[in-house]
Amino acid sequence: MITFLIILSIVLAVLAVGQLMRVFEATSKLKGEVSPLPTDAENKYQAKMMLVFLFGYFSFFVWLVARYGEFLLPESASEHGIVLDNLLDFNWYIIILVFVITHVYLFYFPFKYVFNKDRKAYYYTHSNKLELLWTTVPAIFLSVIIVYGLSAWVDITMDETPKDAISIELYPKQFDWTARYAGVDSTLGNSNYNMISTSNPLGVITPASLAQKIAEIEAEIAEFESELSLAPEGGLKQEELTELIAKRNRQREKVKSFEALEGLNRGNDDILVKSEFLIPINREVAFEFRSRDVIHSAYMPHFRAQMNCVPGMVTEFHFKPIITTDQMREKTQNPEFDYILLCNKICGAAHYNMQMTIKVVEEEEYNKWLAEQATFNDGFTVSDETATTEEKSESNEISMIELK
Repeated sequence: MITFLIILSIVLAVLAVGQLMRVFEATSKLKGEVSPLPTDAENKYQAKMMLVFLFGYFSFFVWLVARYGEFLLPESASEHGIVLDNLLDFNWYIIILVFVITHVYLFYFPFKYVFNKDRKAYYYTHSNKLELLWTTVPAIFLSVIIVYGLSAWVDITMDETPKDAISIELYPKQFDWTARYAGVDSTLGNSNYNMISTSNPLGVITPASLAQKIAEIEAEIAEFESELSLAPEGGLKQEELTELIAKRNRQREKVKSFEALEGLNRGNDDILVKSEFLIPINREVAFEFRSRDVIHSAYMPHFRAQMNCVPGMVTEFHFKPIITTDQMREKTQNPEFDYILLCNKICGAAHYNMQMTIKVVEEEEYNKWLAEQATFNDGFTVSDETATTEEKSESNEISMIELK
């Protein structure tokens, strides 16, 4: 309420000043003190002030670059990012060049062509030469930018992923990230949304997770059947339970069909990490992206990498990091610097909190860290009745939505 009153007071004050100015002008006209036309002295003064403003305008621009340039992203930490930075710099050079030229003319012309009652402007309606000039020149610049940009984009995205690349899946949900590393076979295990549970949030398919998921579904079916036997005949409750049992039966058959998948054991040595993940310097890293709920966007600004994470499909991107975290801390003179993974799609109320630390280290340190991580099979335990009511409710809700 106070904010509204302050804004209202400011608006009323501006209106009051405007009305006072109008009264002052009307009074001056009645006294014959004000001419409707500016004098030559006033015109020349305004023309000179245009040049003063031009100088101040460009001085302020230079100050902004010097003052806030340090807050821009540091140099690219990925191999392909250097190409993108060069492309961006090329665009900046063109934009700043056009900016300077147009604004010099914009403010110089009022000075050069200050009003003179003895001079009349030359007027003509059309000029083919001028039309050709200001159509052709921008078209040439835009063509160069587009060709350069497409060439860079094709080189980055169409390049095949090396066979020895490290394979990592980034899996978002509201509102966090999970990184899944491929094991010694360098291949990520199969996954499916039907396999998602409180103990298997990524839906990884292994013999152990299959057995657990089937057991969970059968336990839910038995619970629903028990409730159904006590439900009033022909009531709404009975109809809902019957539908739930049918959905769980379909899900169980779908899950059982995964037993025939090739490479069922590939997910046993997968590694799941939260909070932060490591990647080695000068090694190609192949990322896969999925999403559990809504569209997210994996954004790694220091590596000039971004890819949408879309429910129901897998997207990919790969790059080679070329600067370790420690090296970047020295370059930026910031001992607390860290590479980060962000969500660049507004995905809900806690979107701002979706981030994960990325550390680029030497390969020896990376291999040591990876060897210390528990594999999916080692850390996988068959769930029991200790799961909270909230966790069970969330798991049931996900299954119900996905089976519709």
